[in-house]
Amino acid sequence: MLPLDVLDVAAALSASEQARLAEATAWLQERIRPASVGPWQRDEFPRDLIAELGERGYGNLRQSGSELFIGLLHAQIARADLSLSAFVGIHNELVVGMIEALGSPEQRDRLIPGLSRFTTLGAFALTEPEHGSDIAGGLATTARRDGDTWVISGAKRWIGAGTVADVVLVWARDEADGVIKAFIVEADRPGFTATRIEHKVGLRIMQNADLAFDDVRVPEANRLPGAHGFAAANRLLCDSRAWVGWQAVGAQLAAVDIARSHALDRRQFGRPLGAFQLVQASLAEMFGNLTLSLGMMTQIARTQAEGRLTMPQAALAKSTITRLTRESLSLGRNLLGGNGILSDHEMAKIFADVEVLHTYEGTYEINTLIVGRAATGISAFA
Repeated sequence: MLPLDVLDVAAALSASEQARLAEATAWLQERIRPASVGPWQRDEFPRDLIAELGERGYGNLRQSGSELFIGLLHAQIARADLSLSAFVGIHNELVVGMIEALGSPEQRDRLIPGLSRFTTLGAFALTEPEHGSDIAGGLATTARRDGDTWVISGAKRWIGAGTVADVVLVWARDEADGVIKAFIVEADRPGFTATRIEHKVGLRIMQNADLAFDDVRVPEANRLPGAHGFAAANRLLCDSRAWVGWQAVGAQLAAVDIARSHALDRRQFGRPLGAFQLVQASLAEMFGNLTLSLGMMTQIARTQAEGRLTMPQAALAKSTITRLTRESLSLGRNLLGGNGILSDHEMAKIFADVEVLHTYEGTYEINTLIVGRAATGISAFA
């Protein structure tokens, strides 16, 4: 029977990495996949599962192997559950990654050990209520220097893990020079509040939040010295957009797995569903989308390993692969019939989560226009 990894991309890993990936895949499928359905349905944050992921080192995967290994592991986490994958990935790429890349030695020593084990939880706060796609030029949250402290005022929106985070990495505009800078804000600081965003249809485990900063004071020691200007944030967002491509690969792995199992197990008109031409055509298209996506992300991983990844490349991967994933989940949901609209059967859960992938870490349209700007040399947006 056709394997999910049609091109055998994992063969490019070392023998040790292949063994580690196989072990991780088995654990994620046996432990995390079934355990995630209930919290997703209840819109709750499963601290017990987060603790188990932390014990396995998933709080800091950046140094755990080759770029391809890390990408394939992220895909397997997403295959088990996209919400938990979003938490793990954002924590790795935009929290741990930001402190490692832009923080001081003291900040790294103080925060990275706890973040790596998920005993400390972090959030990345850039997007604002009135500024999403135009955040580079429109960022309105301010920071004012007052002696040895900074006073932060403003609001952030759609901040992943915002209500459960112990520390929040906040981007704000310095009132003195207009430069965007970043600060570590502990959640117990006076003037800081986090309010969960309710009624999400996807990524329901991820606790997105509205954050408010009412003259929140932090010491100069909490300013990240490497965060000077939006270019620093853009570098992090480039890697993060590439990671979303791996998330989308993981969603497709899950969808193909579920759809094929259903097609073989479900019988209609005295035959398995998989015996009918239209069902086989849907499965073949889903396999095609998965293989195209996996091949593209394999090359992205090579480019990252060589330090050559650019924003247009990351944007192309994110927009293209989430589009293909959306197509595959539509096919998969349809193939399951009535069961395709029940989250108990998982396909509907993944279908809803993929709608979020299509929008976050830069909307599909913005990422498409980034590629269009690179292709023509003309910007369609400011």
